[in-house]
Amino acid sequence: MRRNLLAPIAVLLVLAVVAGGVGFWLLTRPAAVSITVTPADAVIAFNGTTAAGTLEASDLEPGTYPIRVERKGFEPVETSVELERGKHPRLAYDLEPLPFEVTLASHPEGATCTVTCADGQTFEGAAPFSAEVPAGPVTVSLSRDGYNTFTRELFLDEPFALDLWLDPDGQIVHALGMFSTSGAPKAVAITPDKSEAWATILNGPPSIEIFDPLTGKKVGEMDLGEHGAVEVIFSADGTKAYASQMETAKVFEIDVATRTVLREFDTESAWTKVVALSPDGGTLYAANWSGNDVSEIDLATGELRRRIPVSKTPRGLWPTADGLTLYVAGFDSGWLDKVDLASGEVTAVFKDGGALRHIVADESAGRLYISDMADDCIYVHDMKTGTTTKLADVDEKPNTIDLSPDGTMLFVSCRGENNPTTYYIPGPEWGTIVVLDAKSGAPLDAVVCGNQPTALDLSDDGTMLVMSDFLDDRLRVYEIPPYDVFAAGGGGRWDEHFDDIRK
Repeated sequence: MRRNLLAPIAVLLVLAVVAGGVGFWLLTRPAAVSITVTPADAVIAFNGTTAAGTLEASDLEPGTYPIRVERKGFEPVETSVELERGKHPRLAYDLEPLPFEVTLASHPEGATCTVTCADGQTFEGAAPFSAEVPAGPVTVSLSRDGYNTFTRELFLDEPFALDLWLDPDGQIVHALGMFSTSGAPKAVAITPDKSEAWATILNGPPSIEIFDPLTGKKVGEMDLGEHGAVEVIFSADGTKAYASQMETAKVFEIDVATRTVLREFDTESAWTKVVALSPDGGTLYAANWSGNDVSEIDLATGELRRRIPVSKTPRGLWPTADGLTLYVAGFDSGWLDKVDLASGEVTAVFKDGGALRHIVADESAGRLYISDMADDCIYVHDMKTGTTTKLADVDEKPNTIDLSPDGTMLFVSCRGENNPTTYYIPGPEWGTIVVLDAKSGAPLDAVVCGNQPTALDLSDDGTMLVMSDFLDDRLRVYEIPPYDVFAAGGGGRWDEHFDDIRK
């Protein structure tokens, strides 16, 4: 009988112990909280900790905790939460968007502007257009008959202004802007970081003008004596620039950061134009238009090593990556010269050209591209076999060319037909920028520009192109999409541009 009584008592004792443990656990269990916010990148500040979008906190003592949620463009939230022991509340906050002015302008004017918010709210009007739009993700669209529709998605958290150049229907290259320079911008070079575009002013001084290519704001200028400048290039690291001057037959070495001349190099020839650096950056080559030679300057000493006689009126230069060869384009001769840099021996490897002007190369593919202003075409020279063939016919008077970093696209500035009186004044048609498939020569796009497009440079990453309308004293800036966009574009505006160039 006694054993029967002890069993229930034992059970009760166990239950009491368990109950006591549970009670103790409940009385000592910490508090916790979960906080989520919208927008998802808003910053939450809680108990000395910050996090974006979501914050989890545990092992908290009961009590009142302040909470702050904030994001640029939205009303901040200041609140608090009372946390109880053993409880885990889950809090969510939606920040209230502030209104911001959206201003849209189009060239030409009159484009239909639409701003669509994430909740479907829409603002619409004709450019120039302005509206107060709540912060958050929005889609901006501008459309006009005869032009590509422009669409951009952005997160609005401050006043936004867009001054957009609309592109003709089918054009793949997208215009970013256009701005004025001093007289006759002959060449342009984009700094490796894309922050500046340096334009040589043939009719200077100023000899060089420097612009922010995205805003068109002039950020500096340089004088190289009483004359202008012809060409400008940057060192591989972007710390130095080299600018040529025809009248003095000099090349100026410039510190890019301070925009000061470090050294002057005398080519000891005549009418110096194109300049190029050896791949190791130790040698400067300068083509002397009237001297019919190329000056080779040692940059370590600043001394002229030699002048290499080449065919008549040299212009384009290409020093090969192995440091063994220099290719030279002869303008009056129409010859492509190959210089053995060890011996100085010159061999004309192509003689059927009309007026060879500029050279670029894809050495990984062994292809050298040359523009011919007389025959209105681009040649490609096989650097392995030594043969030269026509890559493509282009518009009138092709001059400066550049190759995309991946070697897929060739960009060609074409001045257009000369005025029958003199090429110093505008001719009967607009100039163009032609985009070619660098392998096949097939046209990928054509952009109608102003009078005598001359300067042209593609950024090192291949996404930006700056060119000059030489007789209009201005630069144009374009956004360049990747090759697959061009390849899918059906030739862009190539067929239509023939009508567009007629004045």
